[in-house]
Amino acid sequence: MELHMDKMYPAMPPDYLDPNLEIAKHGKVLPHWQQGEAYVFVTWRLADAIPKEKMLPLAAYRKTWLQLHPEPWDARTEWEYHETFSKQIDAWLDAGSGSCVLRRTDAREIVVGALQHFEGERYLLESYVVMPNHVHVLFQPNASHGLGDIVRSWKQYTASKINALLGKSGSLWQERYWDRLLRNPAHHCKCREYVRENPAKAKLRMGSLVFGSVSGAR
Repeated sequence: MELHMDKMYPAMPPDYLDPNLEIAKHGKVLPHWQQGEAYVFVTWRLADAIPKEKMLPLAAYRKTWLQLHPEPWDARTEWEYHETFSKQIDAWLDAGSGSCVLRRTDAREIVVGALQHFEGERYLLESYVVMPNHVHVLFQPNASHGLGDIVRSWKQYTASKINALLGKSGSLWQERYWDRLLRNPAHHCKCREYVRENPAKAKLRMGSLVFGSVSGAR
């Protein structure tokens, strides 16, 4: 397994969510937040990564939970959310369910190429990891580019290229994606560590290529 973290982490403190400032939101079922150039941690997965019979009950419970716990959250509520939902989803993903087409080096390289294409223009990448059935990206968007547009561009381009590679058509990725604005330096460190440690946590075999990168983000 290779995890390339080939540049230094930002020396200056990055921007984080300020609950006292305006937050841009889009999406009705799963609202996505963006606040200027505050760092964001994004995850999306292959369409077949989690069977519907597993995901639907959890999604229904999550919808109710979110209605009872409107954001922004305090540290305790954030912890409860991840204990209740994120850990279960992460466990399903790391178990390697679904087609796992991203085990293919050429498919992963398409994803990495898409992430790096507009680096420094539309966003500053800090780190990312391409797992067999999902992708994690920690980055700082340019304030003039919407989070939804950035992620949509990644997903549409890679879906087209990977489907062509596989000789397939139809949905490659899950329709939605998960995102979280970083709250503070401690939250930043946790997300950074998660990206770095996810391959080992998922027990990927030695020799599996996993790409990572860190830019000179401010």
